[in-house]
Amino acid sequence: MTRSFTFPGLTTRVIFGAGTLARTGEEVERLGHRRALVLSTPGQRAAAEALAAQLGGLAAGVFAGAAMHTPVEVTEAALAAFRDSGATCVVALGGGSTTGLGKAIATRTGADQVAIPTTYAGSEMTDILGETAGGQKTTRRDPSIRPETVIYDVDLTLSLPAGLTVCSALNAIAHAVEALYAPDRNPVIELMCRDALAVFATALPAVVRALRDRDARGEVLYAAWLSATALGHASMALHHKLAHVLGGSFGTPHAETHAILLPHAVGFNAAAAAAELAPVAAAFGARPGAGLWDFARACGAPLRLADLGLGPEDLDRAAGIAVASPYANPRPFTREDIRALLQAAWEGRRPQS
Repeated sequence: MTRSFTFPGLTTRVIFGAGTLARTGEEVERLGHRRALVLSTPGQRAAAEALAAQLGGLAAGVFAGAAMHTPVEVTEAALAAFRDSGATCVVALGGGSTTGLGKAIATRTGADQVAIPTTYAGSEMTDILGETAGGQKTTRRDPSIRPETVIYDVDLTLSLPAGLTVCSALNAIAHAVEALYAPDRNPVIELMCRDALAVFATALPAVVRALRDRDARGEVLYAAWLSATALGHASMALHHKLAHVLGGSFGTPHAETHAILLPHAVGFNAAAAAAELAPVAAAFGARPGAGLWDFARACGAPLRLADLGLGPEDLDRAAGIAVASPYANPRPFTREDIRALLQAAWEGRRPQS
């Protein structure tokens, strides 16, 4: 049977390597700009200020207030700083929080973006923006959200601590996994996902053994780029929905939440998407949910939602939020299904499938 699919093409310019941070000014100028506002979290202010110094006259200043889950009130403060600075583009240096802030500014102003990720979160390659307001996280997609240029510099990942390395990588693995069974998947994205999963399976344990192994770090960052590209060109499903609910409504840390939920969401979907999940089984084990749980445990990832401060009453509320506006998923589910999945993740039980 002839397959039917739509491949929209890859539009973001990617610069990948070691020492590529030095090319930031070149990319700002290539996009036609003379003033760029550098964004970061408070914890990465020093790195942002160093980058601004490197940019010299191209830097319009630093806004170091990016926060997890992109709160709207932070975006409003950043927008005021952007307008006051006279900048016409943004340079986002950091993980998903900073990338999200850059996207929030860009989609509201039309500014170009240069994203420089320092983790494996993957937001930099997508047209997806999740924002938090009033205790809930909403997610939308639009071409104006996608960064124009992404600079991957392996050297920026060498100082990532073990815990963040593992959780951020599992977050990236989740992107590849869900793209495999997305209704709008295509052969190019499927190939990228297969490659990403195989690389993660060997390279992440190597990084855990030697955190400053530049070659292994480069392989993990490469796999993260593949996964991020997949996320940017395919729909999200149950796993991402649950991560967005827990992060946006309960303030759980993004990477850790993804790491804990992933084996359970995959195990839940395994029966309905066995063929699509074959690359996961090949990389991590014949039962994909159990295999991912084993891999996460071996790498030292957190396994229990309880350790993130959630209580049983939070699981009840989260299940209700998740089914109120669900994402498309290969296996239908009820509120009771989601509550049971969350309970297993809360306890840290190994999935059976």
